[in-house]
Amino acid sequence: MVTERWAVAALRFFLVVLFGVLVVFQTMSLPGGIAYHAQQNPHDAPLRWPLTAIAVFLVLCVQVVVVATWKLLTLVKKDRIFTPASLKWVDAIVWAVAAAWLVVAGMLLFVGFNADDPGMPMLLFLVTVAITVVGLLMVVMRALLRQATALRSDMETVI
Repeated sequence: MVTERWAVAALRFFLVVLFGVLVVFQTMSLPGGIAYHAQQNPHDAPLRWPLTAIAVFLVLCVQVVVVATWKLLTLVKKDRIFTPASLKWVDAIVWAVAAAWLVVAGMLLFVGFNADDPGMPMLLFLVTVAITVVGLLMVVMRALLRQATALRSDMETVI
């Protein structure tokens, strides 16, 4: 129990740090870096705003996962993780991962058909596969959570 409490506290600390870093990236670093790239490479200038929107959206998806994880940790701390309330936060994670997957898969298709070399399409393919694995893992974890919730409610009915 002590280890769980420390793990939850440490995870919460790093979630706050991650969220703060994501806000900085979302508001300053990514838009500034993309603007600088467009300035240095005028042939890429028309992609500045679409790339900025995509980057900000992908960071938003990660932020949704961070907030949902925080809420799930709150339910763990209150010993309410095996309740229907937790399913909505897992659903939020699944939907955020699905939205990110759609955007990255779209980027993969666009870049794949327009690339001169295989480097960027391969990188986007790797990211797409990684997001797919995370999304499918979350779907499986959601199913396990649903089963555990049903079992816990059955046990509470018996007791």
